[in-house]
Amino acid sequence: MSLPKPTSSTAALVTGASAGIGSEIARLLAQRGHTLVLVARRKDRLTALADELSEEYGVRVETIAADLGKPTPRGKIPGRIEELGLQIEILINNAGFATGGEPFHEAEPDRELEQVRVDVEAVVALTSAFLPGMVKRGRGAILNVASTAGMQPIPYSAGYAAAKAYVLSFSEAIHQEVRGHGVTVTALAPGPVETDFWQIAGWETSSGKSFERAVPGTLISPAQAASAAVEGLDRGERVVVPGLPIRAAMLASRYIPHMLKLPALERFMRPGGNPENLD
Repeated sequence: MSLPKPTSSTAALVTGASAGIGSEIARLLAQRGHTLVLVARRKDRLTALADELSEEYGVRVETIAADLGKPTPRGKIPGRIEELGLQIEILINNAGFATGGEPFHEAEPDRELEQVRVDVEAVVALTSAFLPGMVKRGRGAILNVASTAGMQPIPYSAGYAAAKAYVLSFSEAIHQEVRGHGVTVTALAPGPVETDFWQIAGWETSSGKSFERAVPGTLISPAQAASAAVEGLDRGERVVVPGLPIRAAMLASRYIPHMLKLPALERFMRPGGNPENLD
């Protein structure tokens, strides 16, 4: 299994493309000669990236500014793709954000629901929109960005971990369903990545450190995550976990019962860094 070859009438759709892993994946696909359709809320960043990639790699780059948490603008994307005269043969469901850093009973309900809409509902909607065509044509590739957070429940990040668990399970199941149809579905499950994602989320662990810097040796760059993602997608892998330290940690954690793991995670994730919180 490998990525479909670029043509003048096919494209890769990348959500959350204005920064971080999304922009790096877009860059790698542009290097391979793929036409791009970049989707994010921040139109100015999309336009700047589109101009840069088009000039550097000589590829066609289209942009769609849309809030994927809202059904109406999200629902217009397939029609806009048709207007552009393109077929989506590579879908990168990267858009997402995290809530966390507080117990769920203190969380803002609207923000938690918005997280489900962006991290879960948008993935399902766009996969539903473009996967049938891929299966019919007998070629295509989908990358859904999950997280190692989805590999176990995480206290003080209940909603985010659950959302990414959905994406992980959803992707693995569909990978198996379509493997005989010339289409591959891959879940990217990175650990901490050095982007503004965690600063926006505002996570701080019991150590007083921001989440992405709390576990030494596991932080990777967006470029590293993107490279692992595209290479894994090209190989038709089911799940890609970039970075040996985090892969080893996730493998080891499978053998630790939840009755032991959850109390340890709760102590680690407890917000604030106040020594009194660690009693």
